[in-house]
Amino acid sequence: MVTIRLSRSGANKKPYYRIVVADRRRAVKGECIERIGFYNPRATEKEEKIRVDAARLQYWISKGAKPSERLADLLKKAAA
Repeated sequence: MVTIRLSRSGANKKPYYRIVVADRRRAVKGECIERIGFYNPRATEKEEKIRVDAARLQYWISKGAKPSERLADLLKKAAA
């Protein structure tokens, strides 16, 4: 089963997340199939908070990949 989820990067107390497509059985910081975007929760108003390659997201969803609950919430907020 393939899942679309967040993978944490960044320094201590300065989180930065990559949006990745990965096998569900892999570790969260493990190997991923493809990176399709990022999420920066500490972004200022001038910076981009979230970016997702919509075409690749739709491709993976059409192949049966499911986004994690947290990522699904973020995508809904970004679309609004």
